[in-house]
Amino acid sequence: MPMDEMAKLKQQMEKTVEHLKSEYLGIRTGRAHPALVEEIKVDYYGSQTPIKQMGSVTVPDPRQLLITPWDKTALKAIEKGILASSLGVTPVVDGEVIRLTLPELTRQRRIDLTKLVRKYGEEAKVALRNVRRDCLETLKKMEKDSVISEDELRRYQKEIQDATDDFSKKVEAVQAQKEKEILED
Repeated sequence: MPMDEMAKLKQQMEKTVEHLKSEYLGIRTGRAHPALVEEIKVDYYGSQTPIKQMGSVTVPDPRQLLITPWDKTALKAIEKGILASSLGVTPVVDGEVIRLTLPELTRQRRIDLTKLVRKYGEEAKVALRNVRRDCLETLKKMEKDSVISEDELRRYQKEIQDATDDFSKKVEAVQAQKEKEILED
């Protein structure tokens, strides 16, 4: 039974790290990436729809995104959604596609983005600690119900702490890599 808890703990911690990586994809690094716009919500026939469900997003060159909507009548809605987003780029409607040309990142913008990266990293660490806490509570309840002994509880607590430390290091490595990408000129 405790081994199931340990497997669940590691699985949840792995999901936390993967979620952090997906969050980081949406942060500009000076290069265009489809994840920058895929999650932007657009008012499409009365419902908030992400751009990735409305068309394809491609990267024709390192500083440009090309959005090709499947429904050509959605061009204006997508343009409005991008303008309303925090991306800070003005879309250009070019016939049946929308072009986004990403400007060079300023030094101040790079610093702001690294602060955002650190914030996401800290949120991921908090999530890891919450997973650890929940698992420890479950194991303490098992010990109280005499499912495991006090010695086993201590051993599992050490394993849980070791796993938490390992995943915290993974979060720090992912965070450091993203900061490096942002600060590169």
